Amino acid sequence: MDQIYARLSVSVSELKKNPTALINKADGQPIAMLNHNKPIAYIVPAELYEKMMDAIENDELVALAKLRLSEKSKAIRVDLDDL
Repeated sequence: MDQIYARLSVSVSELKKNPTALINKADGQPIAMLNHNKPIAYIVPAELYEKMMDAIENDELVALAKLRLSEKSKAIRVDLDDL
């Protein structure tokens, strides 16, 4: 069986009945949507999704900064007054 990364899980048919009630029941936590007892999607509140996107963007920026630091030998020295 696949691992489920949510405290609350629902079938597609349960979700169709009253999605708002399920979202309220989840109290800000993700909901795993199951099909034949396997997760097919996760429903996350907008606030949590925005935090996840911020975290991903921050990780990408850190990776880019580390890459640029590793290429420091290729850098060209510039004086701010010359710009």
